[in-house]
Amino acid sequence: MEAAPLSSLQEEGEPDESSSSSAFSAAAVPPRPATHHSLHKYAPTDWSAYFDEERPVAIPDTEDVFNVYMAGSEGPVVFCLHGGGYSGLSFALAANQIKGKARVVAMDLRGHGKSSTSDDLDLSIESLTNDVIAVIRTLYGDPPPAIILVGHSMGGSVAVHVAARRAIRNLHGLVVVDVVEGTAMASLIHMQKILLNRAQHFPSIEKAIEWSVKGGPLRNIDSARISIPSTLKYDESKECYTYRTPLEKTEKYWKGWYEGLSDKFLSCPVQKILLLAGTDRLDRALTIGQMQGKFQMIVVRHTGHAIQEDVPEEFASHILNFISRNKIGPNGVEIPGLIKKWQH
Repeated sequence: MEAAPLSSLQEEGEPDESSSSSAFSAAAVPPRPATHHSLHKYAPTDWSAYFDEERPVAIPDTEDVFNVYMAGSEGPVVFCLHGGGYSGLSFALAANQIKGKARVVAMDLRGHGKSSTSDDLDLSIESLTNDVIAVIRTLYGDPPPAIILVGHSMGGSVAVHVAARRAIRNLHGLVVVDVVEGTAMASLIHMQKILLNRAQHFPSIEKAIEWSVKGGPLRNIDSARISIPSTLKYDESKECYTYRTPLEKTEKYWKGWYEGLSDKFLSCPVQKILLLAGTDRLDRALTIGQMQGKFQMIVVRHTGHAIQEDVPEEFASHILNFISRNKIGPNGVEIPGLIKKWQH
């Protein structure tokens, strides 16, 4: 997405004529909301207003410690994986809507948020997949409670790879958010330019939050206030804030995130939903798969790429409806007289 520099942020009342599209979605971006220049309006909010617990998960026999946010105490586990450059707090507002009926775990992936690993720049799909499996096993042992994997953008690819590996024995659902192989692969040639053209430095966290909803990827100020601070770090040498994750240095891994994703998604032996922002075009494999009833597709209108942030209530309702429709309880599918086991 083409990002306006910080100096070009509009004053309230100015018309906004920008029109960009998600890096991994063909959806047209809706008009940006009117905003006020107010420190209070863009002040960061704490995770504790949405999640119940923040927990470091140390992976045995490694130097890796992954930060996870947890909410809820009953029901299956909705395990959320964010996109590249985001963090687990991308799901904060949605978690607040879901946690009354299901547990939510939102993980900071390698090189993101508060997670720390021996190689934060190794964003290969293999490492990201191994990380998620390791965190689930460390948190829950074997077998874990019933799990629904939810992944946005890059995190959607990770979720698909985790599900396709069949390493999580009690996996009962897969929700992929706004990523289609064909669109994503076509977008990769533009990604370095997109990353270069976005605002790079911010004098304050408030300014970064302001930019995120005026010239950046988000449409929901409330979500930006909780999620954006976790995507930043303070640069002492330049005395300003910049991005926690240097995505431009991970280009060699980008193709691996999305190549072959459609066939892998269709091969996953669990119930599946593809949530898209706008009318993203399906590639041939997904079109055939949808016609054969292999997954449910839901198009969410009036949102940008980060559906879970822009319309968290609607996003949460789709997750809860998926759980209810498939009768997924805390330990698996709950149908009298039927025990659904993981097939190896």
